[in-house]
Amino acid sequence: MNQAYNITLKPVYSQTVATPEGVNLPDGLSLVWHQAETLKALQNPDIDVVIDVAMTGDGKTLVAYLQSLQGETPEGFCYAIALYPTNELARDQEAQVKRYIEQFKPNNDPRIARLSGAELEIYAESEGIKKWEAIATRIQESEIIQTNPDIFHYLHQHAYLTPKDSPNKLWSPLDTKFDLFIFDEFHVFAAPQIASVINTMLLIRHTNRRKKFLFLSATPDEQLVELLQKAGFKPPVVIDPVQKNKYQFPDTLEQSQKLQEDGWRQVSRQIDLTFIELEPTYKASETWLWDNRYTILEYFQRHPNSKGAIILNSIAAVKRLTKLFREFLHPLEVEENTSLTGKTDKDKSLMADLVLGTSTIDVGVDFKINFLLFESADAGSFIQRLGRLGRHDSYEKEDGNKILFDNFTAYALTPKFLVEKLFKGAQPPLEPNSIYDRPYFHNQIRDKYRQINDFRAYYRRWAGVQSVLLSGSQGLNHKTIRSEYAASREAFIKDCQQVFRTNLGKVRGCIKKWKQEWQELSGNKTGNPIAEDASSFRGSSGLQCGLYDLTEKNIADRFKTYELPGILSNLEIEPITEAEFMRRLWETAERINQPIPKGRFEHCLAFMELKDYREERLNWRFTYSGDLGAITDSAKVQVLLGVQVMQEPATRWIYAINKRLKERGLVSYVIQMQVDEAKKCLQLPMHFQIYPIDEAGRDDAAAYSVAFGQSALLLDTLACRRKSSGGEAWIC
Repeated sequence: MNQAYNITLKPVYSQTVATPEGVNLPDGLSLVWHQAETLKALQNPDIDVVIDVAMTGDGKTLVAYLQSLQGETPEGFCYAIALYPTNELARDQEAQVKRYIEQFKPNNDPRIARLSGAELEIYAESEGIKKWEAIATRIQESEIIQTNPDIFHYLHQHAYLTPKDSPNKLWSPLDTKFDLFIFDEFHVFAAPQIASVINTMLLIRHTNRRKKFLFLSATPDEQLVELLQKAGFKPPVVIDPVQKNKYQFPDTLEQSQKLQEDGWRQVSRQIDLTFIELEPTYKASETWLWDNRYTILEYFQRHPNSKGAIILNSIAAVKRLTKLFREFLHPLEVEENTSLTGKTDKDKSLMADLVLGTSTIDVGVDFKINFLLFESADAGSFIQRLGRLGRHDSYEKEDGNKILFDNFTAYALTPKFLVEKLFKGAQPPLEPNSIYDRPYFHNQIRDKYRQINDFRAYYRRWAGVQSVLLSGSQGLNHKTIRSEYAASREAFIKDCQQVFRTNLGKVRGCIKKWKQEWQELSGNKTGNPIAEDASSFRGSSGLQCGLYDLTEKNIADRFKTYELPGILSNLEIEPITEAEFMRRLWETAERINQPIPKGRFEHCLAFMELKDYREERLNWRFTYSGDLGAITDSAKVQVLLGVQVMQEPATRWIYAINKRLKERGLVSYVIQMQVDEAKKCLQLPMHFQIYPIDEAGRDDAAAYSVAFGQSALLLDTLACRRKSSGGEAWIC
């Protein structure tokens, strides 16, 4: 029997303030303290970077766009570009900002453009123009742009253009026009993405006039603040309402009413939180949820018109449970929202009685729910997912009726070690049936959850690769702009070397060496896989596959991508050829009379039909025909050719996968350590892409682990830390 521990989290109120001079607000709307302070900091010419760490639900989006919502003023208009980690969040925020524009009615009716890779591709095709022209048009014709940091990254890296084009063809008009650069939910990113943003911010600073950068995150990143200071930006201003006692956590209903009378705004409602102690085994959360399905049903019966969410770490678990709960909870509407969910079903999930999802719904999407069951991978995801609950006291039905919630309940499906640290021992920080405020509770979660590696050695070892590319022959040293940006280039190089504590001359030598090694290994005269991964935003493992999803009802949404390891573990598939996959794509597009983006399939390893989701994981591992001992002794990132997959038992389709896989060069880092040991010893995140690998022909359990792509670079920084006791070992 799984033991349960109940606590109550107090409601949260945020202090409102007088409207700053010159700011126009709609009737009935007032600003809270953090919004006024963030606005003041953004308007201060002596401040470059503002970091707003207000709690989830306290209006960080409003203050990000507040200057733009004022319309044309004597000081001009604030052109804003906002970067969101997921396309789902960008869609959600687009709708939110459009509602703000309706409320504020700015005098210039600002135009909003939302950019994603898929939307750019479709727009370019429909207009008969190239993708760079589509981007240029959006820049020219928009006052507000909402996109992802990937596009922002590649746009500054000469992507979308030909080698003959001036590298500043896109980034110069963008950086010149836009005044405010907004990075939302930035805490979800790791060292490679932080390095990318610092590189790009330095490029903007040295090629343009001073700009403003706003980071929004309920959980700030200390590394980001440190790097910004080292990079020479004026000291970042952190707006923290908790630190300034601008939140109140009332104990009684009377205290809550008094705060409301005094003008305090409610940010989060009181939450009844139950910790469910689970063993750290495969399917533990999934099993508990189904075993306790009547508990879930009873909640909906006791609290009619409730809205609920289940957030899990596994897509396969979500897929399996959605099917079961859809039948069990009928006539309640049950939907799913994962990275393998089609757009049609994602949109439907926003209105469902119960939505099951993964990280696609815990990053910022504003669900109106009063019932939450969730598992987590670390302190950040625990706090983030719990933050989905209690933000709204009501929702509106499709018929326009407003439904008030009468209760807010959460179940945290928690690993045993965390429950023991929180509730057991001589002086546990939490007592069952007790009441706590959010700051204290969040601090206990951060302190007691398994500590995750922050990969801080990444900056010194790998961030300089992008710096070299931005300052090299396809960047500031391009023949078309070399003379114009000569001084900017020198200043950029100097700052990059200082902030990342690296020597770009040595990094340039490493890039040249990797290219030579790749040419010798592959016989290709082009390409440099290691440099490409090191200069990418999220990296690419080389293992992405194209899926034709037969479980998807909407035919337009059947074309998807997924990583090979996840396919091997959880999916029932049948290989098809690339030609067959693309034939189906073209036929479907013609049938529905609308284009289907195809650029994401360009570099896929293989193509297959997704038939179903496995009930149990399939055992498999990677194999390599060479000497893995020699590779681990080299202690460096390298490209491996000839990697294969061995299954137990083997499926009839694995030969077709291996035929493609052995021809692909994979950026890799191999360590002599089993996967579970590596995750524990190196404090790797739960979803870190590390897999078992062994020498071909061995029947024992795999003695080695391998990471690919950007994960290989991250693993390299940790292995270097373990091996090196003296000076810094260079990446090549």
